[in-house]
Amino acid sequence: MASATGSLLLSRTALAAELTPRATEGPFYPTGSMRMKDTDNDLVKIAGLVREAGGEIITLKGKISDRDGVPMTGARIEIWQCDVKGKYLHPGDNRSVPYDQGFQGFGHDITDDAGNYAFRTIKPTKYPGRTPHIHVKVFDGDRELLTTQFYIDGDPDNARDNLYRRMSKTEAEAVSMNFFKGPNGPETIVNIVV
Repeated sequence: MASATGSLLLSRTALAAELTPRATEGPFYPTGSMRMKDTDNDLVKIAGLVREAGGEIITLKGKISDRDGVPMTGARIEIWQCDVKGKYLHPGDNRSVPYDQGFQGFGHDITDDAGNYAFRTIKPTKYPGRTPHIHVKVFDGDRELLTTQFYIDGDPDNARDNLYRRMSKTEAEAVSMNFFKGPNGPETIVNIVV
């Protein structure tokens, strides 16, 4: 009986998913006062503006679950990234590059009953000294569960990025965006395990 229980526990552990790797928040996380009034999950269309953001529009979606595959319902996921010109919506990014006023720069979504999230944003572009990436945070209520970054799979700058290079191949695959043609343009799916 003990050996049967032990093998059952081993099987459950072996089947448990790997946690999504953590990464630094970076210097440009936009606090509440820095954000635009529009902070929904569509970063390329700001309420009240006619134009959309510059850049290649993509859909970023996925599922948030725990290690046992149980979906996280009602989790808050936030993303932030630089605009098409590599400028962040943050006063600390003081380079003399005008910010794309059509780009929201920050957004959030709340997972549905199956743990799904979705964003409409731009394909990440270069920021000086970094490979293209999207910053991500996941919250359960007020409790922060994860801070990480998503990368474009196969981008040649990945090999020169200090944060990307610290990850194992498995970790890098877990946070890599592979694009495919969706009904509204390029899409990518990145599932998160917390």
